[in-house]
Order: sequence, then structure tokens, then C-alpha cells
Amino acid sequence: MNIVLHQPEIPANTGNIGRTCVATGTSLHLIEPLGFSLSEKALKRAGMDYWKDLDVHTYVNFDDFLEKHPNAKIWMATTKARHVYSDVTFGPDDFIMFGKESAGIPEEILVEHEETCIRIPMEPAIRSLNLSNSVAIVLYEALRQQNFETMQLEGELHRLHWRSTEATETTDM
Repeated sequence: MNIVLHQPEIPANTGNIGRTCVATGTSLHLIEPLGFSLSEKALKRAGMDYWKDLDVHTYVNFDDFLEKHPNAKIWMATTKARHVYSDVTFGPDDFIMFGKESAGIPEEILVEHEETCIRIPMEPAIRSLNLSNSVAIVLYEALRQQNFETMQLEGELHRLHWRSTEATETTDM
């Protein structure tokens, strides 16, 4: 999967998104201008020590991005969309694009991609969700549709051990 941020403005959001991308094996694509420097401490602090492991690409503008990915399937996440993100079928190599925190994806871009515009349902009085939360919501739905292909699906306790499934079933009876 690929996450695209169109002109992100807040370094902490991009850092959090970068960490989510590392945790999910997802590439991050940043379309300039950015509202911060990629060397900013706030960006790396939010991404913690994962930033060095991030597969990140930058582009001078949206046209540059399109030139480098001519046949890309690009889902545009926007509050203006008519389709809900959970009602579409994501492919493993798709791109999911999000706009800047203050304005979203420009309407000039959206109007050219009407069929791939998607939204996260929310109460009408709310303008939008936090960018890094929105990325996580949509990305994890896309990954769920791919059966979390490369991801670890089970965890272990550090100090103790889980009860066996058999023991749990007998206590539930």
C-alpha cells in the first residue's frame, strides 16, 4: 500500500503517519510544498526511531507525482466524497491520498478523480478528523481487505503466558 500526503503542514502528523507506515509496511509519498522541513525535530520525534526505516518519497507537485506513477490507482480521501471508504475495494498497490490539514485535497484535483474519492463517515457538525487518525482508519481498512498479508496477527505477553484456547473454552461453559 501507499499513503500520499498532499502538502502536509504539521510535522507531528506526518511523523505519526510515518510511524504507521513503517508499522504496516506502507510507503509514504509527500507532495510539496511541505509546511516543515524533513529534518525537523518534531517530525522525527513523532515518528520516533522508526523514521530511518520509512520508505519515503517526495515530489515537487502533484503533476510530478502523476508522472512518476502514471498508472496508479489513487483513492482520494476527502470529506466532500460521495463514497464511504469501507465500501470500496482496495488493491495491494493502491495509493490513498490525503490533503493538507487546513484545506484537504484541492477541488481541482478531486473533480478529476470523482469515482475514487472516499470519505470517513462522521457527524455533520464536525469539519474533519485529525490527519494521522484519518490515515490510520483508511489504511487499516485497506490492509484488512488484503488479510493483513505481511503483518503479525498474534502477540505474546512479556512476563506471563496466555491461557490455552482449550482452558478458556472450558471456563466459559
